[in-house]
Amino acid sequence: MRIPEPDNHSNLSSSYDFVPEAGPSCVTLDKASHSNGINKENGYSAPVSNGTSSNGSPTMGNGLAKHSSSIMRVSLPGTTLYDDPYLDREEFVRLVIQSLRDVGYIESAATLEAESGYSLEAPEVSEFRQHILRGAWADAEHLLVELGVTDADALLDARFLIGKQKYLELLEARKTTAALQVLRNDLAPYSTSSDQDELHVLSSLMMCSDPQDLRRRASWDGASGISRRQLLDDLQHYIPSSTMIPQRRFSTLLTQSREYQRLRCLYHNSTVDPSSSSLFSDHTCDKESFPRITTTILEVHSDEVWNVAWSHDGTHLASASKDKTAIIWRIGLEAEPSSRDCIAEFILRDHPYPLGCLAWSLDDSILSTSADNLILLWNTKTGALMKTLENHGETVSALVWLPDGSGFMSGSLDRKIIFWDMEGELRESWNDIAIRVTDAAVTPDVRRLVAVGMQYNPPPALGTLARANVRDASPPIVSNGNGNAVGPRSPENRMIIYDLKTGEVELSVHMEGELTSVKISEDSRYALINHAPDEIHLWDLQEFRLARKFTGQRQGHHVIRSCFGGIDGNFVISGSEDRNVYVWHRDTGTLLEVLKGHGLGSVNSVAWNPCNKRMFASCSDDNTIRVWEAPVSAGELVRGFDISASEPEMIGKGKGKVKQPWTYNDGGL
Repeated sequence: MRIPEPDNHSNLSSSYDFVPEAGPSCVTLDKASHSNGINKENGYSAPVSNGTSSNGSPTMGNGLAKHSSSIMRVSLPGTTLYDDPYLDREEFVRLVIQSLRDVGYIESAATLEAESGYSLEAPEVSEFRQHILRGAWADAEHLLVELGVTDADALLDARFLIGKQKYLELLEARKTTAALQVLRNDLAPYSTSSDQDELHVLSSLMMCSDPQDLRRRASWDGASGISRRQLLDDLQHYIPSSTMIPQRRFSTLLTQSREYQRLRCLYHNSTVDPSSSSLFSDHTCDKESFPRITTTILEVHSDEVWNVAWSHDGTHLASASKDKTAIIWRIGLEAEPSSRDCIAEFILRDHPYPLGCLAWSLDDSILSTSADNLILLWNTKTGALMKTLENHGETVSALVWLPDGSGFMSGSLDRKIIFWDMEGELRESWNDIAIRVTDAAVTPDVRRLVAVGMQYNPPPALGTLARANVRDASPPIVSNGNGNAVGPRSPENRMIIYDLKTGEVELSVHMEGELTSVKISEDSRYALINHAPDEIHLWDLQEFRLARKFTGQRQGHHVIRSCFGGIDGNFVISGSEDRNVYVWHRDTGTLLEVLKGHGLGSVNSVAWNPCNKRMFASCSDDNTIRVWEAPVSAGELVRGFDISASEPEMIGKGKGKVKQPWTYNDGGL
């Protein structure tokens, strides 16, 4: 944008704070014509006329009178920045001018305008901002077309937004009659079919008892708040950005660049420290800070360990085993593994069958476990059994505490999903759903329930076939070798997404292969589904599409439970039937690590510590649980814990401690 003609009304900064411009953004440097305030030509070199205009009248003061005659407009070849064809020089310079003003370098911004011949914005833009911030609604509407809002629908939307602000301010000022006129004359004519519901809501605000009630019901902070500035931001969507540059645009670009670098950092697993962040270098995380070394081995279970789960405060780990016990481990908070306590606080023995699932309540006061068709609730402070629930008719394959703290849900092969309150009282039961549930999860925003399992095919009606050919209502189950049912080879497998509030099916997808687990990302965006054979699927729950597949691990016969990990959930981590732990970068699918260490058998489940983002746990058919962390200096020791079945159920500090030297064999020992 070339320097415009003198205009005494163009003295507003692009910021909202009305800082007077010190520079010659409104001083005429040449008489070149321009269309819509934009001119890409910048080769005319002439001294800045900074004292009087061509007709001898004084120009507005701009703070540069003492040295204006020394500022020469620079003539540069071409129109791009450096040799990059995608970076327009004028756009770059205008963003620099805006940034200089934003941080307070007013005269520097003015000097750059004079030297480059580019003006930040046309005078009409400053006038428009002034009209909005001062509540001159008619004047603001008049300028919309001049600012490039020519599309009929966009013009209606922009006028509707201005009218809405005017209407609310009149209601706030208790000028009900004037507000009603605005509703009839300014809002109703400009509303589109999509605005009708909002129009009805606005009309109901007439009944507000006082301004405070109005602001509360309208979710609006009033004329004295930031609502006018928010209106400017909303109107920005309809005005060409080349005409009215978005607020603090350069800062937005830098933020986007930082976010892009973070997303491309394969091993990103640390908070961005502002003191160490620099524009002079790209962001990168050291691979050595990734948790890929076993720091602790927990060896108390006497049989295969099938599942692990961290408490929400990250201080305790629960494990479930084929040996019919669950163990609550206390994991110390010390940063150095060698000085950290890892104690088996409670061994929960009152299970009649091997355990499959376990889950912590939101306050970590209750641990729920499943053994075949039973659900058991345990007091995590005392280790006492609180209640046993027997409502399911077949194996309970999913236990999830609801993120809103209202209770928990269970899913089963009996085609039931049951919702329980905190005390284990049944609240609601979804019966005869379409699948025999093998796992389920609830999104953190409490909007959806995602279930996976085998489609149920009812048997033929009696009398239609010979008795010997009638199938049982429950098809035969293929054992996974660790007590959990994977399902028959023939039935169809499905992922079903339910609306949690209504129970309605939002999406039902047929999937080839057996589905053994599902986890939801912390932002409720993605579902991670273990898919046999040998795949993990990442589903986008917003767009209802398969976003990515992760391969490399082995899964054919066992239930494997994968999870998200890392500070932003940017890792996907899974066990495998080849006794390794696999780690991928979520957004690129890059396989980052194959961690060795577990003994013979399958690594059945992994769980990332929710508080210590540089720690996760894995469990295996080798009867052990491993805690993985970033490498430490040479000489640190791996710690093992091993107690006999005759030991008391509450283990004292350091009981059965065994130390072994570190080895760095691909993360193994």
